[in-house]
Amino acid sequence: MTAKKQDEAQIPSFEASRDELAKIVQQLEAGGLTLEESLALWERGEALAAVCQGWLDTTRARLEQAKAPD
Repeated sequence: MTAKKQDEAQIPSFEASRDELAKIVQQLEAGGLTLEESLALWERGEALAAVCQGWLDTTRARLEQAKAPD
């Protein structure tokens, strides 16, 4: 497997990232966590948000490219 394929295989899908991020938000909003647990969830949420933004940016670029006149 090429390095690019390995990197792509390690990046979760937009949907999986979004769903995990939603669960993290629910956990943080529910409270009852230690500061360390909250911080770990926050950091994971930031990473997932970056993954989602990457997918959205890539999709937007592909759409713009598809709409561009030849």
